[in-house]
Amino acid sequence: MNRTDRRSDARPERRRSPIPSTRSWGIGLAVVTACLSGVAIFTNGYAVQHFHGSAPFTTAKNLVAALAIGGLLIRLTVGHSEEGWTAPRTSGQRVGLVAVGVVGGSIPFLLFFEGLSRATSSNAAFIHKTLVVWVALLAVVLLRERLGWPHVVAIGALIAGQAILTDNLAEVGLGSGEMMILAATLLWSAEVVIAKTLLRELSPLTVGVSRMGIGAVVLVGWLAATGQLSALLGYSLGQWGWILLTGLLLTGYVATWFSALARAQAVDVTAVLVLGAVVTAMLNGLVRGVPVRPDLGGLALLLGAVLVVVLVPSRRAGAAA
Repeated sequence: MNRTDRRSDARPERRRSPIPSTRSWGIGLAVVTACLSGVAIFTNGYAVQHFHGSAPFTTAKNLVAALAIGGLLIRLTVGHSEEGWTAPRTSGQRVGLVAVGVVGGSIPFLLFFEGLSRATSSNAAFIHKTLVVWVALLAVVLLRERLGWPHVVAIGALIAGQAILTDNLAEVGLGSGEMMILAATLLWSAEVVIAKTLLRELSPLTVGVSRMGIGAVVLVGWLAATGQLSALLGYSLGQWGWILLTGLLLTGYVATWFSALARAQAVDVTAVLVLGAVVTAMLNGLVRGVPVRPDLGGLALLLGAVLVVVLVPSRRAGAAA
């Protein structure tokens, strides 16, 4: 056996992913992400009632997600799957992974949940759902994604649908809470662009574990700096149950989200993500008895807009994916 043979034996060929790298699969994964998002928002509404202070709860939840995604990544890497760890080869990729962890996995979580404690939930939901607008603007400028008029109309319908679903839209202002939520939304839109660039060379779980792992380190550091670290040690078994549940939902969200983003345009998967509002509304109706009928117009607009995005891909959708 020559040296070349020994080297090839030492590095087994990676197994291809069972999920094809096509736009249709990317859209399908985005639908799964939206469903997980809708369930997570509904579940977090119950979970936060059992905690004092949003930062320790957010940190604990993100730690669970970081560990779960890390475990999945290790398993796939050991199994020589192409979905496993992809080592960054350039300084730009390494900086990008750190940026995803800071810009996406830590600071915006702190801003969002602190803002949520100061603003109404309806205001927060509306501001956060403008994510598709900011992603579209950044994707056109920085990622060279090209949008046709159907996409522009669909994005307008998404915002209109959210406006209909928002109670007292006329009262949506820009107080300190709303400004924090807007800042978090802008940071998450920047993360989408950074992640989309990284996903051209790195696996989705590599980006995902960097987001949650580095983000968790930053969040723990924040707790230590603000004297809240001891709160993690004082949680009851019931509270850890909520942390585990919401952390696993976040795990599924991150894994499917980056897998979708690797296969389809950033603006497309972000638009599909708005379907999470429909899922949350349905759960509120089924479990909490919140009447859905007044929201039917807004929900119909959301569904119609997402359908347009799915059925009318832009001319560069294939290239972007």
